[in-house]
Amino acid sequence: MTDQNSSDSEPKTDPIAKLRQLIDDVEIAMLVTRRPDGNMVSRPMANQVAAAGADFWFVTSSDSDKIDELRTDPHVNLTYYKEKTREWVSVAGTAEISQDRAKIRELYRPDWKMWFAQEHPEDSRAGTSEDPRIVLIGVRATSARYLTIDKPRPVVLFEVVKGLVTGKMPDLGEIRTVSGEALRSEPPA
Repeated sequence: MTDQNSSDSEPKTDPIAKLRQLIDDVEIAMLVTRRPDGNMVSRPMANQVAAAGADFWFVTSSDSDKIDELRTDPHVNLTYYKEKTREWVSVAGTAEISQDRAKIRELYRPDWKMWFAQEHPEDSRAGTSEDPRIVLIGVRATSARYLTIDKPRPVVLFEVVKGLVTGKMPDLGEIRTVSGEALRSEPPA
C-alpha cells in the first residue's frame, strides 16, 4: 500500500471525488465518541444528504447518550468500510449538535419516522420534521484518510494470499489523506 497526500503529484482520480464516492457507497458510518469516563464508544449512523453547515450530517434523538458525550467532548471519528472491495474511510473531526428546525426540515426524510415512535396519541409531530426530539449532529472534518483499490477483485485476493504466504504486507491499494479544508473547498456532487 502506498500512502499519499492529496497534494502529491497528479493523482489518478480526484481524491475528494473518490472519498465522497466511497462514503456514498457505504451509507452507514460508525460514529466514535468519547464517554465521560474517557472510554470510546461507536455506533452506526446513517449518512444524511450533503448540506451547508457541516461536512457530514446525522440525525439522532435529543435524549441519546451520544448527545451527552458530544457535549463533554465534541471530537469524533467516522469510519466506513466497504466489505466488497475492502476499501475504507476514516474521518477525524468535531461535532456540533443542532436543533435548528430549518436545517432539520431541509434534511428530513420520511424514514426517520421509524426512529421516533409516537409516545402520546395526541402528538401528531412524532417522527415528523417538527418532532422536538429530533436533533442533528453536524461533523466538520479536520482530516480524512482512505484506502482506494483500483485492482480487480481476483488480484486483490491474490495479494492477500501472497501476503499470508510470504508474511509481507499485501499491496492492496493506495492510502490517501485529504484535509478538512480541501474537503470543504469542493462542493459535493
